[in-house]
Amino acid sequence: MSAAPMKIYKLNATDGAARTGEVATPHGIIRTPAFMPVGTQATVKGMHPEAVRETGADVVLGNTYHLMLRPGAERVAALGGLHKFMNWPHVILTDSGGFQVMSLSAMRKIDENAVTFRSHIDGSTHVLTPERAIEIQTLLGSDIVMQLDECVRLPAERAEVEKAMRLSLRWAERCQRAFAPVRDGRSLFAIVQGGDDVALREESARELNAMDFPGYAIGGLAVGEPQEVMLRMLEVVAPLLPADKPRYLMGVGTPDDLLKAVARGIDMFDCVMPTRNGRHGLAFSRFGPINLKNARHADDPRPFDEESPCAAARTYSRAYLHHLTKTNEMLGAILLTTINIAYYQELMAGARAAIAAKAFASFADGVAAGWAAGDLPTR
Repeated sequence: MSAAPMKIYKLNATDGAARTGEVATPHGIIRTPAFMPVGTQATVKGMHPEAVRETGADVVLGNTYHLMLRPGAERVAALGGLHKFMNWPHVILTDSGGFQVMSLSAMRKIDENAVTFRSHIDGSTHVLTPERAIEIQTLLGSDIVMQLDECVRLPAERAEVEKAMRLSLRWAERCQRAFAPVRDGRSLFAIVQGGDDVALREESARELNAMDFPGYAIGGLAVGEPQEVMLRMLEVVAPLLPADKPRYLMGVGTPDDLLKAVARGIDMFDCVMPTRNGRHGLAFSRFGPINLKNARHADDPRPFDEESPCAAARTYSRAYLHHLTKTNEMLGAILLTTINIAYYQELMAGARAAIAAKAFASFADGVAAGWAAGDLPTR
């Protein structure tokens, strides 16, 4: 057993199961609940780092799989580390690459030692062991490092889910040993697996708790299962995780997913949804999702949302945003991505304030009512 990890989480307030707090890292504090914009290849697509920060983001996510292939972890390290490389002096969390190996690799073979896969870029063969996953993330210099795990798409046979869960537990131990020499305040998070099986989730959480990581993620959700299954798994797992450590739900999700997960005790989220949808003309807002490609916006002079704290939402007309998306202009993707990331950050800031005021349920109900009411009527 390794030495007890440094405590990085400060719980500030609770409201039911919902929590607000702070995660301490070498590059700053993450205010929770927190949404982490995804910067897969050392960039949040379509946004300057300064613009990402201006939305209220404390942390961005980088991806081990992509960065190990291009430009390479050793190269990033030689250039001063990922923070300097991407001009983001704030917190960076890197995922382990396990999900991308599952979803992108043309060929993958998993055994006890490693996952062997072919690059989706050029077909070259790579071997990713738990130790190498830690080495890559250490070279990148991320503040929060994730264990290598095996992620299974749902639905899946129980035997497949169980095998992946147990392998992930053994890899968690190996990652912990590999990370032990790192003494600069960075943290390694474990990942609870077990698919949609309650007993497997409970076992994974118990075993990982015994290993005493500084933070815990819940993986293997938002991979094909209905929302109610995901929420049920959160209701099982979150109470089993230490109350004095952060809880991170990986790869989730819609604004509705986030609020419902916060209500179940989750602290941290990441998802490509706001950036990906922004590039395709869909904006998230207090009115719900709005498709700017829709012809009803073509003659609408109103700003996207005159009450938004985001300047892009207040400044540009719906007609202009519609024009940009219909003509595939780069600026359209930039503006809608900015609007979306800003909305996700606004949602999390609202959740933090509501939890502190013991009013989270009414806050969430009010947000949902706004979504249900829909967009403002066209003049």
